[in-house]
Amino acid sequence: LVWLLVLSLAWLGPALGGEDEDEEVIEEEEKEKKEEEVLSDEIKEEDNVLVLHEHNFARALSEHQLLLVEFYAPWCGHCQRLAPSFAQAAAELRNESSPARLGKVDATAQTALATEFGITSYPTLKLFRDGNRTHPLAYTGRLDSQGIVRWMQRRAGPSATLLQDTDTSAAFINSQDLVVVGFFKDLKGEAAQAFFEVAAEMVDTTFGVAEAAELFQEYGLSADTVSLFKKFDEKQTNFPVDPERGLDTAELTRLLRVHSLQLVMEFTKETSNEIFSAKIPHHMLLFLNKSSPDQVSLQDDFRAAATGFRGEVRWPHGRDKEGGFGTPQPQCPLFPAQVLFVVVDVTGHGADVLPFFGMTAADAPTLRLVRMENNRKYQMEQDNFSDSAIRTFIQAVLDGKVKPHLLSAEPPEDWDTRPVKVLVGKTFEQVAFDETKNVFVKFYAPWCAHCQAMAAAWEELAERYKDREDIVIAEMDSTANELENITIHGYPTLHYFPAGPGRKMVEYKSARDVETFSKFLENGGTLPEEPP
Repeated sequence: LVWLLVLSLAWLGPALGGEDEDEEVIEEEEKEKKEEEVLSDEIKEEDNVLVLHEHNFARALSEHQLLLVEFYAPWCGHCQRLAPSFAQAAAELRNESSPARLGKVDATAQTALATEFGITSYPTLKLFRDGNRTHPLAYTGRLDSQGIVRWMQRRAGPSATLLQDTDTSAAFINSQDLVVVGFFKDLKGEAAQAFFEVAAEMVDTTFGVAEAAELFQEYGLSADTVSLFKKFDEKQTNFPVDPERGLDTAELTRLLRVHSLQLVMEFTKETSNEIFSAKIPHHMLLFLNKSSPDQVSLQDDFRAAATGFRGEVRWPHGRDKEGGFGTPQPQCPLFPAQVLFVVVDVTGHGADVLPFFGMTAADAPTLRLVRMENNRKYQMEQDNFSDSAIRTFIQAVLDGKVKPHLLSAEPPEDWDTRPVKVLVGKTFEQVAFDETKNVFVKFYAPWCAHCQAMAAAWEELAERYKDREDIVIAEMDSTANELENITIHGYPTLHYFPAGPGRKMVEYKSARDVETFSKFLENGGTLPEEPP
């Protein structure tokens, strides 16, 4: 019986707990295997993207001449949206046998790498060249597959095509609607190297370079010059290199972007990025209905007016170069174009921007000038659309002689009966600068998710102070209302206007919860210092 009992226990052992021991052994082995994988410098791939961590990063740098690394967070929405484009770009570069490869690092798990490369936001892309990990280059291209591929191609090969003779240069110039050619007598000199840097950044533009004397003569040049060739507007625009100052990359980039645009742009889905990325400080807009021949004919005078504001070249001490606009000269400081002229079809793509101007399609034809730094809009009141009238109006705005046209909704009938007072442009001054009240205002956009998230807290705050005569909790829709001396750059923006004389304003920048709001109000527009 004892022997049978021993045999039974031996057979029943696994069923009574032996399996748990086996499972623990398997789990431990899998854990050790994973740890070994992490500690190994083996480089694995996901969708042609190298998966990098602190143990294989150095190996990846040593094996790949050009390595663009995305530092991401798994929970980041922007990173998730980038992932398919990043993988597609990786596949394209690999298929063309490019020396450029793409890799990724989970910065939330690989904290040592994130710290080493100063990663503070996601996604952050950095280019590592020739194994150098101390000076990676920040990615400056578009975040789509084509943008990534072009940006990497410019860095993998020559950023500009070498033009040998008149036949190759003519074919090159005629190959595109717009090309840039750098004419340099020494392709290894500082000016040429600066030109190559610009070419590497401007990946959507085709660049060539020439040093042959016959090509200088062919295009009427005698000194180092960057020339922009176009099949529209001015056929050749020259930017001579200042022999003393050299070639400034930022200045050249700005000039090329400005002069690459057509003299008058039409606002479309395809051109909108070009229009806004040119960084021209003022936009003159002609709103018209393209189905109306009479309105379409207004473009002629609009175009004639544009030539005077294409770009300004000024001599020192404000003395203008004779003729106002012309080819920049080496001794002249260069200024960006002041005004970009844009035609907006109110029945086409332009219909989407009409609310921004407080307009409807019925308001066409009409003219507006926008100061881009603060979105101030100026309206040309008269019905005269002649080129001289347009020039006079623009100059008056530039000289500060015209007041901005400010949007304002009509105040709701019950605007001051609810706990949260509803302000509009017309009523803002009398409420916010009431010397007997402390007014706390939320500037918001109806579509803003952050504004929606704090709406309940703002209502609760207003309910808490609704019986206080000296405190007003208010809000203003900044997409429908504008103020002359207050510019709202993001949503929500919170400003506190204390009681008393003077037009004082304090921007609130702390936590957006009821208790913190209350501390701020009870302390007279500041937050009390918390103990360490």
